[in-house]
Amino acid sequence: MPMLPLRILVLVETPCSGSRLANRLRQAGCQEVFVATQSVHALAFLKQNGPVDITLCDLPMESTHAQDLVQTMGRSGMTGPIIISRTLSADTRSMQGQLISLLGMALQDDVSNPLQPGALRFLLAKHLNEPINETGVLPVVPATEEEVRRALAGHQLRTYFQPKFNLQTGEVCSVEALARWHHPFKGVLPPSVFMSVIEQCGLLDELLFQQLEHCLRLQRQAINQGFALNVALNLHAGQLVKPELTGQIQSALVAHDLPGSGLTFELTETGLLEEPAISLESLVRLRMMGCSLSIDDFGAGFSSLQRLCQLPFNEIKLDGEFVRGLEHEPRRRAVISTTLALGEALGMSVVVEGIETEEQRKVLLELGCKQGQGYLCARPMSAASLLNWLELQRGITANY
Repeated sequence: MPMLPLRILVLVETPCSGSRLANRLRQAGCQEVFVATQSVHALAFLKQNGPVDITLCDLPMESTHAQDLVQTMGRSGMTGPIIISRTLSADTRSMQGQLISLLGMALQDDVSNPLQPGALRFLLAKHLNEPINETGVLPVVPATEEEVRRALAGHQLRTYFQPKFNLQTGEVCSVEALARWHHPFKGVLPPSVFMSVIEQCGLLDELLFQQLEHCLRLQRQAINQGFALNVALNLHAGQLVKPELTGQIQSALVAHDLPGSGLTFELTETGLLEEPAISLESLVRLRMMGCSLSIDDFGAGFSSLQRLCQLPFNEIKLDGEFVRGLEHEPRRRAVISTTLALGEALGMSVVVEGIETEEQRKVLLELGCKQGQGYLCARPMSAASLLNWLELQRGITANY
């Protein structure tokens, strides 16, 4: 049996039950399995041996001991996703998922006990094939201001594109522009390494206009290949207070002889909360230029409805958190259904983020959702890869 390249930490009540679980994990192909019955033991192990890929928790989750142990593990930042070796009710699973999420971890799954080696191996193999959290298990070390300025000047911050797609036909509706750092020595680095520095050092406009140039070039290439491609860029609410912003965007469109209707600007709901004095004039100017406005991460803040009434958005992007556990959590389905109805009533399109499985796509279709984004359709990719991918998709969707 091939060995799975996973390090597993098992949290149990007694050494005896830990030994049984460790044996089942080894039968499932796991080479490195470690057992702990108390948080002090688990922490000592992590400090000595480094982070683990998965934590398997075989504890009654309603117990104080289990909650304390999980909280301690979460604060360590070295435990990866959690699998609970207990069958949970939908309500309990939802509450545990929320708690674990607040601790900076993810609830991978809950499975019945006793664990069967075949089912367990399938679950662990599934973890290996799932999208990797770009920040990894280890804490992200932000780049310095000097490094980021050098990266911007050297055009090392490349633009990747992730499609938004029609859930029924698979047709691409538009793409979102995302920044990735092609570091000369460290490879491709995620935004968590550099975006906070860009925000703090006032470099958001420089990044935006580099990305805008990449997006407009891509649009022109796509048009030449027969694709009318809308491109979405992320915009920080604080950038809207600059009166010259919309004029610079308009100049870029004129230089490439492209209409504003090909662009969507996404503003996060949390960003809108942080900028109460947001420039409504800039948003109106963008809409008058033909650009679309999308309120991103909808549901992550607390004044979403108020902002929808105040500001001229025409798209809602529902935060991907509502898709996780969609199949067995009625409350999440209710939130999605309500948002879809709200969007229809307001004349706004709704895009659901974070779609990763075919089952999620089917449930969303049943709820009336039409557009989505996530790894089920495609991961972020370079402009050249996107154009090749669109050619392949054209052949696939023609026979869908």
